[in-house]
Amino acid sequence: MTQRAVRGGTPQPPPTFDGVMLHERLRDALPTLTARVLDRLVDQVPVYDTMPGEQLRGEIQRVVEQGIGSFVDMLRSGRAPDENRLLALRQSAAKRAEEGVPVEAVVRAYHVGAQECLHQMLAHATADDLEQVRTATQLVFQFLERMTVTVVSGFFAERQAVLGEEQSARQAVLTALVEGADVPATAARWGLDVPPCYLVLDLAVGAHPDEALDGVSPAIAAKRKLRRLRVELDRHVDGTALTALSGDGGLALIPCRTDPDHVTTRDWSRLATAVAHMQRVAGADIMAGATAAAPQDVPAAVTLAREVRQVATASDRPPGLHRLPDVLLEYQLMRPGPARDELAALIRPLTDRPELLDTVRAYLHCGLDRRRTAHTLRVHPNTVDYRLRRAAEITALDVTTGTDALRVRAALAALDAEAAGSAPPA
Repeated sequence: MTQRAVRGGTPQPPPTFDGVMLHERLRDALPTLTARVLDRLVDQVPVYDTMPGEQLRGEIQRVVEQGIGSFVDMLRSGRAPDENRLLALRQSAAKRAEEGVPVEAVVRAYHVGAQECLHQMLAHATADDLEQVRTATQLVFQFLERMTVTVVSGFFAERQAVLGEEQSARQAVLTALVEGADVPATAARWGLDVPPCYLVLDLAVGAHPDEALDGVSPAIAAKRKLRRLRVELDRHVDGTALTALSGDGGLALIPCRTDPDHVTTRDWSRLATAVAHMQRVAGADIMAGATAAAPQDVPAAVTLAREVRQVATASDRPPGLHRLPDVLLEYQLMRPGPARDELAALIRPLTDRPELLDTVRAYLHCGLDRRRTAHTLRVHPNTVDYRLRRAAEITALDVTTGTDALRVRAALAALDAEAAGSAPPA
């Protein structure tokens, strides 16, 4: 297939400036052009400045020469680069992907080369070469189009392969950690390091408003939410998180460079901030249970994080990060047994009077402040007083007194555990 400009269906001869064929000018200037392209890459594309000298003056220089040579052949013949030349450039792009060079840097390198070729040609153009300038410019853009497609396809084919291997490695290590298998052996097999500790997150993710919109695919909306959640998680944690997530939640293991006993308040604060950002970006509530564990203790930690999250949900805690110290009382009270049943029975009579039960809950959440409770419930403070008196008459527990307030809080936790039906096992 010819890409040379035609006039009236007749192929045109190779373009010339000032009577000299352009492919000859570029061929003769190849060493100078190559040096200029390399200098610009080092100066203007930072990743090339970090490459070892032998790579830059060896492999990268050969790739630049091949690219310019391909354009020289296109100027001479009017045909696009053949498959052999394209294969070499595609393989070079794949190597850059394997090395972690950004695709924009690779594409920009070809644009720099094309610019230098164009500058070299235009330096010899005269006023009589307008048509030839147009032809040469068209060929430059056609060449860039072909190179961009070739380079990007080679780059992303390799990147997908690398990502697939990385994902397989992470999933293999995650499975070994959760199942209590030989984690060091699994990690070594895949070439991954195992940190001294993981911050274990059990996540329950609510629905995004788009998932309920008429005409919007809930599956697509959920996938978009999940993608944003994953990106935000990776952005806020150090290292690579091991995850098993779906649209409604899942598990995340965050690597930590200290042992579990030395995880700091700052570490937990940073993780809580990450969860808050994930919630904001995902556009959905996130309830998270968290704990820290050495690799060999991850199976038990996964169970504990899930239980903490369930207890936080059942006890009406707000969305966000919750640890065992945050729900100690509720966690203990929600464990099945005769004591829990007796506690739940203390407050169960209010289940037939939801306005009284809601008022008792709100009063406790508002720190035993009747005015804050009234504001929260959007009722008059006198209404709060009346409802609390009625609750005390029915249950024989006065939540306005210190002793009974503790018993009522415990009874509510036990009642919520019964309702949730998913309390931690004894």
